[in-house]
Amino acid sequence: MTRVVDMIERKRDGGLLDADDIRNLIAAYTRDEVPDYQMSALLMAIYLKGMTPAELAPWTDAMLRSGDVLDLSHIPGIKVDKHSTGGVGDKISLPLAPLVAACGVKVPMVSGRGLGHTGGTLDKLESIPGFSTQQTTERFIELVKDIGLGLIGQTAQIAPADKRIYALRDVTGTVSSIPLISSSIMSKKLAEGIDALVLDVKVGSGAFMTTIEDARILAKTMVGIGEKMGKKVVALLTNMDEPLGQAIGNALEVRESIEVLQNKGPADIRALTLELAHEMLRLGGKDPALAEKALADGSGLKKFAEIIEAQGGDPKVCEDLDRLPKAQFTEPLCAEKSGYIQAVDTKEVGIGALVLGAGREKKEDAIDPGVGLMLKKRVGDKIEAGEPLMIIHHNKTGLDAAKKRLLAAYKIGAEKPVQKPLILDRIASEN
Repeated sequence: MTRVVDMIERKRDGGLLDADDIRNLIAAYTRDEVPDYQMSALLMAIYLKGMTPAELAPWTDAMLRSGDVLDLSHIPGIKVDKHSTGGVGDKISLPLAPLVAACGVKVPMVSGRGLGHTGGTLDKLESIPGFSTQQTTERFIELVKDIGLGLIGQTAQIAPADKRIYALRDVTGTVSSIPLISSSIMSKKLAEGIDALVLDVKVGSGAFMTTIEDARILAKTMVGIGEKMGKKVVALLTNMDEPLGQAIGNALEVRESIEVLQNKGPADIRALTLELAHEMLRLGGKDPALAEKALADGSGLKKFAEIIEAQGGDPKVCEDLDRLPKAQFTEPLCAEKSGYIQAVDTKEVGIGALVLGAGREKKEDAIDPGVGLMLKKRVGDKIEAGEPLMIIHHNKTGLDAAKKRLLAAYKIGAEKPVQKPLILDRIASEN
């Protein structure tokens, strides 16, 4: 294999990495033969210089094959998963996966932890008392077969190279790279043994892709990778210029997800859950209208309780939301002037929640499951000076720093803004 430092220098200077070198590098990193500091340097070079399709294909394939590729072909039906590129308040996977499984589509879902200012599905699930996202691949397959879904993190067997690179990106400022995002997502998803995939590509101030042009490139890149692997892939580009729903923070977002499955919850969370469910059901060969039925008759909620219990958690949280972790203190954050909420720096809102303990500054940091924010106002809403923008749920850690960031994140003015639609575009493979 070419020396790692030579690969770093080549990419730093805008050169191309050889496919065999890429495969050897990923294999060596998985075997602990390449140190984190060298991989971090290469990730920064990729972040700055990008990757061509000729580099991206072997990079994704090498991460995919760094562990086991699951075989779910013995399980009847089409296996469909969903992935979001990450946003603030984005808890959609939690109500979506059980809702779709309740409609008869198998949902093998391998998720990640919080990345940068965005929350992670695993961190949210683990705020449910007792819930274990660390399952063996054998148990995961059993869950998909018997219950219709499994909600796990990457095991040592599933794309282990991606798991390690994912953690490095979070703490080295290399998150928002189209090649690194697309290869991470697709290597993990294709290793699950799925037949089809729905992607929720976030666009806006709270997303890694802040412009619709970059989001389209990312979506097309991932759809293209899936197409080459013979998978059906649909991507929705969705608005992340303000947080999704009202809840930001792990247990608070689980609470809101359960409310959606109770056929309640914020309108935007409910609408996006149903849109993505319709796409997953179409790919799974089912009637999209089944999604509304599963909300109305409670079967989606019942399926969530079933998977919580099967993975060691307390299913009674679906009936009694007070069983979820809570912060010790709450405090309103009030507007300093009157007017309309014209814009929100959603990334700053996400960082505000992170500072409270809802996310990680360093990969070894522990998360406080009970802290977070409950938003009271959305873009376009009128607000009076002294009226709460949100309620902060905290345990005193980072409160002053969070308040400063959160107040600065809101732009209030005299004119009511034109609001963007929730769904901005749809990109699909030709399969």
